[in-house]
Formats: sequence, structure tokens, C-alpha cells
Amino acid sequence: MKGKAVRYNKWGYIFLMPFIIVYVVFQLIPMVTTIYNSFFENYMSGLNQIGPNFVGFDNYVSLFSSGDIWIYAKNTMILWIMCFIPQILLSLLLGAWFSDVRLKLKGARFFKTVIYLPNLIMASAFSMLFFTLFSDGGPINSILMQIGIIDTPYKFLSNVGSTRGLIAFMNCLMWFGNTTILLMAGMMGIDTSLFEAAEVDGATSTQVFFQITLPLLRPILVYVMITSLIGGLQLFDVPQILTNGTGDPMRSTMTLIMFLNKHLYSKNYGMAGALSVVLFIITGILSLVIFKVTGNDKRKG
Repeated sequence: MKGKAVRYNKWGYIFLMPFIIVYVVFQLIPMVTTIYNSFFENYMSGLNQIGPNFVGFDNYVSLFSSGDIWIYAKNTMILWIMCFIPQILLSLLLGAWFSDVRLKLKGARFFKTVIYLPNLIMASAFSMLFFTLFSDGGPINSILMQIGIIDTPYKFLSNVGSTRGLIAFMNCLMWFGNTTILLMAGMMGIDTSLFEAAEVDGATSTQVFFQITLPLLRPILVYVMITSLIGGLQLFDVPQILTNGTGDPMRSTMTLIMFLNKHLYSKNYGMAGALSVVLFIITGILSLVIFKVTGNDKRKG
């Protein structure tokens, strides 16, 4: 029996090999190389290549002493919060509607498909569309002027609030469908007898949602929050295209990944490596904090 079990285990290891190989080649080796490069001076000065020269923690000291990283970290978190809060609220609302059999919504399958469609559109296409719509001479300004709301074109992309709002709105529009599907799957996995018992006891829909649905959705909510946080910290394509890589107005939309991209574009690989390591550590710490705060399901006696 022991030999038979070993033979079965062999097939498990064989099926795991493709994942392990892909992980080592495309994730583990690049991560180790990035950490290694972060301790070296390696950049282009005109046409001359400087380095690689070992400088220890000098790249990290330069990164934090400039102060720019704190500005861009704040921008990144503001954009993520502006996107995530309306996204999770909208997804919870839609998920509760679509998973409630008592409502007997017509065309539910059609609407489930429609709300997921924006997730299939490339961020670059979304950015170019919104750039055209909200430009100074775009359709949105024309409509607002025709109905008398404004007299002169409003510079959406020249104001901090409106530019951040557009970026957050675009990200929310692209990802709320995916979040809705995840939350709805979690809601449909809840034992229906709990809802029936609550209905018999006279509980309202609001009470059922907050006392039964939301607590039992905790594992899915933790997963959504952590993956959304990781995606938010990696926010790049939408602000990059919408602001043409400048992060304007007044660097208010410059994210950490855009800052990293500038170092890579200028071939400053040492600083880029240091920033990548810092970003990795920040992501790990914030993910751990979210998991500890929202994922603890122990009950106090």
C-alpha cells in the first residue's frame, strides 16, 4: 500500500512541475535579480553606461531622501480608495440583487454578462475614449455648454479633483463586474436554509444582508480587498495614457508604477530595482494588515 501511494504521489508532482517551472523562470528568478540589482549603481549618463558598481543601500537612501516616493505613494492610495469604495458598494448591491431568488429579476443572465463586459476592454482603449470625451473641446463639454450648465469649457484634465475622479471612475467601471461576479458566487454558496429561517423569524432584507450575508462573505471580501489593493498599487495604464505619462496636474496622478517606469525608461536600473523592492514590501505589509484586520474569524468566548 505504501508503494502504491508513492506511485500516486508521483503523478501529483508531475502535474505540479509546469507551475513550478513557470513560477521559477518568470517570477522567482526576476524577483531575486531585481533585489540583487537594487544594490548596484547602474544607469546611463548620456551615451555612457555607468556601472554596475556595488553601492549597498545608497539607492534606497536616495529614494527616500528625495521625498518623491511619499508623494507618489499618497497619490496611489488616494486613487485606489476613490476607486475601491464605490466599486465594492456597487458590487455588493448588485450581487445581493442578482442572488436574491425572492426578487425574481427578469433577464438576470443578460445583465450579469453586460456588467462583466467592461472588464474585457483594454485599459488603453478606455483611456483614449475618456481622453476624447472629457477634453476641452470634447462631447461632454459641448453637452454641458448647450444645456447651460457651464459657459466656457471645463478643463477636466487640468484640475486635480476631476482628473483623479476620472481615473477612479474608469478603474471602477472596468473592474466592478469582476468583483460583482466574485461576491455573487460567494452569496450563492450560502446555505439557503439560513435565509428561510430568517424570513420565518420576520427579518427584513437589510437585517438578513448585514447579519447573515455579509459575515459569511468575509473570506471572499478579504480576497477581493487584497487583490484590489495589489491592483491599485500597480495602477499604471489608465493614468499613464490619460496624462501622457506626466502625472499632471501637479504630479497629483503620478503613481508608484509610473515613477518606476520613469526609472526604467531612463535605464536607471539600480533605482528601479530599489523602488520595486520597496513596492513589494509595501504590498506585503498592507496585504497582511488587511488580512489580519478583516480575516480573523475567531469568536471571543
